[in-house]
Amino acid sequence: MVSVTRGGLALAITAVIAGPPLVAGPAGAAPVPAAATGSTVAGWRAAAAPQPGVPGPNVFVEVSPSTVEPGFLVGIKASCRDNSVPAIVVSDAFGRVQAQPHRGVLTAKPMVRERTRPGNYRVKLECRDGETASTMLQVVKAVKPSRGPATGFGGGAGGATGGLLLPGGLALTLTGLVLAVVASRRPRTVRGAARR
Repeated sequence: MVSVTRGGLALAITAVIAGPPLVAGPAGAAPVPAAATGSTVAGWRAAAAPQPGVPGPNVFVEVSPSTVEPGFLVGIKASCRDNSVPAIVVSDAFGRVQAQPHRGVLTAKPMVRERTRPGNYRVKLECRDGETASTMLQVVKAVKPSRGPATGFGGGAGGATGGLLLPGGLALTLTGLVLAVVASRRPRTVRGAARR
């Protein structure tokens, strides 16, 4: 025959209503909130592991300048979780380059291909651990400086007169030098000797 006391029965009912028993931990240890932890493993909560392909807070890629003409270099600054190993940066504007570790970040300086058409191009960072980040690079049409109006001898002078400025100035300078040499070799007359 099993005897149950009133106090034992009350304790058993309270334990069932309150839920599963708590695992004993160090004295004074604070409970871990469920929102700050990841998946449950054998009754314990483990920290969430990073998911491949989803950029973390310190995974990024930047291009400078963000607008460039074909044939020019762009600077790439990137970061993965581990910046001690190289990462790959890919874009249709310049192809596939390797970003090297430099002062705590990853850097590269690719050249935009000469035949790249104007438009917006995606620049994608591929880290070794599978994380990625991306940004955009705008390629614009190469702008050739236009000539100013031919109004005189200024920098905008063009045509036949523009091509004659340098040779004409050189000819005048040489003529002046020759005349100076000839004048210095002529014998000089004394003022009083000419009058008799």
